[in-house]
Amino acid sequence: MERAELELGILTDIGRVLSSGLDLRAVFEQTMRVLAERLGMERGSMVLLDETTGKLRIQAALGLTPEEIQRGRYDMGEGVTGQVVATGRPRVVEDIARDVQFLNRTGARAALVGHRISFICVPIQIDARVVGALSVDKPFVDSRSLAHDQRVLEIISAFIAQAIKINTIVATEREEWREERRRLRSTLQSKYKFDNIIGASPAMIEVFDAIAQVATSRATVLLLGETGTGKELIAKAIHFNSNRADKPFIRVNCGALSGTLLESELFGHVRGSFTGAIRDKMGRFEVAHTGTLFLDEIGTLDTGLQVKLLRVLQERELERVGDNKTIRVDVRIIAATNLNLQEEVARGRFREDLFYRLNVVTIHLPALRNRRADIPRLIDFFLDKLNAENGKNLNKISREMLNVLVRYPWPGNVRELENAIERAVVLSRGDTLTEDLLPTAIRTFAQEGRAGLASENLEELVARLAELSIGEYALREGQIYDLVIGHVEKALLAKALQRCENVKIKAADFLGINRNTLNKKVKELGLAPAEKAGDETNAAPG
Repeated sequence: MERAELELGILTDIGRVLSSGLDLRAVFEQTMRVLAERLGMERGSMVLLDETTGKLRIQAALGLTPEEIQRGRYDMGEGVTGQVVATGRPRVVEDIARDVQFLNRTGARAALVGHRISFICVPIQIDARVVGALSVDKPFVDSRSLAHDQRVLEIISAFIAQAIKINTIVATEREEWREERRRLRSTLQSKYKFDNIIGASPAMIEVFDAIAQVATSRATVLLLGETGTGKELIAKAIHFNSNRADKPFIRVNCGALSGTLLESELFGHVRGSFTGAIRDKMGRFEVAHTGTLFLDEIGTLDTGLQVKLLRVLQERELERVGDNKTIRVDVRIIAATNLNLQEEVARGRFREDLFYRLNVVTIHLPALRNRRADIPRLIDFFLDKLNAENGKNLNKISREMLNVLVRYPWPGNVRELENAIERAVVLSRGDTLTEDLLPTAIRTFAQEGRAGLASENLEELVARLAELSIGEYALREGQIYDLVIGHVEKALLAKALQRCENVKIKAADFLGINRNTLNKKVKELGLAPAEKAGDETNAAPG
């Protein structure tokens, strides 16, 4: 009964040890300490098989120095330990000094002359496969005690085998998670490279230049632009091309929350600080530590939070809601808004000192209507992407339809264009983009454009020019068609330029032709309209 109670107590203590953590070395050392205290064991070691080399080596030990552990290497079948692993059968050596197969490879038993030391070694098996061995030294008492100790050690070996199995599974999953994280990080860095952002217009070239200069710094960046111009895309491009690329990128929409909720979201809170705060919570600033925090719609922040944000930007420290403990943070700020912050400052709705703190580097993102030359490339990009996502093959578009999409003002900018193309892809039954696949606003715009051209009463103009040409050029038969068409083009371009106050890009939009085509026709037909003041500077590129 005493032995049974002893073994039960040992197994209970070791069960607690094994359930306390997944660190194999720590678990083994605590297990050996239990055995040393309860059974008088002096040394213990856990030898595991290296699948790569086929060698056995000590992975954890108690009672051995680091040098002795380093010497504990065996070939399969070598010595007592090697035989146990090779055969899968336990071995008990009553006196290691008299067993020729006991190698004392570690050298730890060299000073034991005159002492009778026993050695117990049992296999560690996982799913019927021997992966190592568990061994202990203890002073010899009698053969019966050794048999009892062997039985206890075999049970402990089974426990340790399960711990090794769980540890292996966790390590494999952790490595898979790390690999997935590395792959995702690599994908994100590739996705947000500058050359993956669509844009070749002069306005976008300026944006790319600004991103390239600011990305490698830690300067605060303020992104200004209308809704849908891609402010978050640019923020991610800055982050993933910086030296913080492998750190967190955290986004907060300041317009989605207000008051205490937004303060808690930004700075965190402690339990009980307000109704519903049932536990401590880290704020986005803490989560983004060493990384980048993207504050979208910063212009909607109320004045109370503006003061607290200013302090974080200046001091790089904060307090959670309901707490007085100061937390230091290292966060790069990228802010964005579609408001004119200078006007907000003038109206007293945005703090001037916070504006200047944010306005270190400002990047203006152009509206899509001011970079029309990029629209065809954007359409191709979205078609490729959305066709792949939806299993469709919408890839043809007529010149007339393309002109409609280029001339449309796009109040929702790139986001509206992407949504329009997605709608067309989803509803398409063939490979051609037709007008009926487009949203109502774009179809209405196309219909109004056609009605506007009809209202110019071009039939009367053609008839009158034909009569004049025939009378004037009666002796030039065979050239009447070219002469009439030339007059029509010249009159039409002149009227369009007059209507649009000689702003060429407006005239090109009105006529539904490319600006370069308009310029070419103006030169060919000898039209030289007086440039409207600011035509080239105020007109949108592309």
